Amino acid sequence: METISGKAAIVGIGQTEFSQNCGRTELRMALEAILAAVEDAGLDINEIDGMVNYTMDSAAQIDIVRALGIPNLSYFNQIPYGGGASCGTIASAAAAVASGMANYVVCVRSIRDASGPMRYGDFEPTRVSGDLHMGMYHPYGLLTPVSWVAMFANRYIHEYGIKDGQLAWAPLVNRENANRNPNAIFHHRKMTMEEYLQSPINVEPLRRHDCCLSTDGAVAVIVTTPERAKALKQKPALIAGVSQGMSTNGEVMTSYYRDEITFLHEVEAYGKKLFQQAGITPQDIDVAQFYDAFSPLIPMQLEALGFVGRGEGVAYCEGGTRINRYGELPINTAGGLMSEGYLHGMNLITEGVRQIRGTSTTQIDNVENVLVTGGLGVPTSGLILRKG
Repeated sequence: METISGKAAIVGIGQTEFSQNCGRTELRMALEAILAAVEDAGLDINEIDGMVNYTMDSAAQIDIVRALGIPNLSYFNQIPYGGGASCGTIASAAAAVASGMANYVVCVRSIRDASGPMRYGDFEPTRVSGDLHMGMYHPYGLLTPVSWVAMFANRYIHEYGIKDGQLAWAPLVNRENANRNPNAIFHHRKMTMEEYLQSPINVEPLRRHDCCLSTDGAVAVIVTTPERAKALKQKPALIAGVSQGMSTNGEVMTSYYRDEITFLHEVEAYGKKLFQQAGITPQDIDVAQFYDAFSPLIPMQLEALGFVGRGEGVAYCEGGTRINRYGELPINTAGGLMSEGYLHGMNLITEGVRQIRGTSTTQIDNVENVLVTGGLGVPTSGLILRKG
C-alpha cells in the first residue's frame, strides 16, 4: 500500500523565546518564528508557498502573508482541536508537498497563553462543540481542561490502583531535561519528589506539577520534499509516518460516555496507521516526544500506542529509569510542555527534529526514529521522524 512515508521532510525550524510575558502580539511572534525557520532552512521568504496553522490562531494567515511580503500561497489550511492539531499540521503540509500543491509549506503556532487576555467564549471547546460544554459541564464546575482531564485521571487511578506520587516520574524526568535546556522556562528550577508531593492540588487528583505551563511563544516548521531538501542548509528529518485520529462517541476533552474512559481510542487508531506507514514497531522508537499537558496522559499514551499493555504505563515510568536519557525510551528531551513551554505541541516537533539532527540539549545516541504525539482527549495526531 502506498503511503506518505519518505515523501516529505522537515527542513527548517524556528521559534521565539518561551516566556510568560512576551510583550508583543501573536502576529509579531509568528513572523519572528517563520523568519527564523526560513533562515534555518537556508531559504528565502519568497519561496514559501504554503501555510498551515491552527484554527485557534489569532495570527491570521492573510496578515502573515502581507507582513512578510510572501508573493503567493498556493496552499493554505487550518487544523482544529487545539493541541491535537500539532502533528496534523505536518500531515497537511506533507500531503501538499508530496502532491505538488506546494513546494515549501510553513506550519506555525503562535500563542499568548500566559499574558494574553481571556474573554468568554475564547476557549476552543465552546467554538468547536457549540453549547455542549456550556450546557452539560460548565454548570457543574467542569470549566477548565484540568477539570476535564481530572475525570479521566480519577477513573484511571481507581481502575489500576495507582498510589499518590506514582504519577510524578514523568514530570520529574521532564524537569531534569529542561534543566539542560537554556530555552526552557524551568531551565533554572530543579524539582524533587518532595516538592512534587507538596505542590497544591489543582483539581483532584492533579497537582500543580502534573500540569503544563501557560506560555507565550511561537514555533514554525518548514516542510518540503526530500529531493528539494538536498539543496538546503540542514540535515532533513524525513517524515516516516504521520496520521490523525478521531474515534466515535468522542467530545472535546469530555468523552465520558464511552464504554471505557481510561483508554485513548484516538491514539490507538492513529498509532496503528502510523507504525504501519513507517514500517516499524513501537520497540524501534529511539526517543519519544509525548504530549504532556497532564501527567497521566503519558502512561496512557504508552498503553494506547502499544509500548506496554493496558494498565502498565505507570509501572513503566516508575523510578524514571526507563524514560530518562539513559533509558530504553527517553521522553520529552527538551522538557516537554510541563517544563519547556506549552506551545500546543509544536515545540515537541522541533525537539524531534533536533534529535534527528543531533543538536538537542539532551541528545540521545544513535537516533534513527523519533515519535511525536499530539494533544489528548481531542481528535489528535502523531508523527514519526527518521534520519535521512
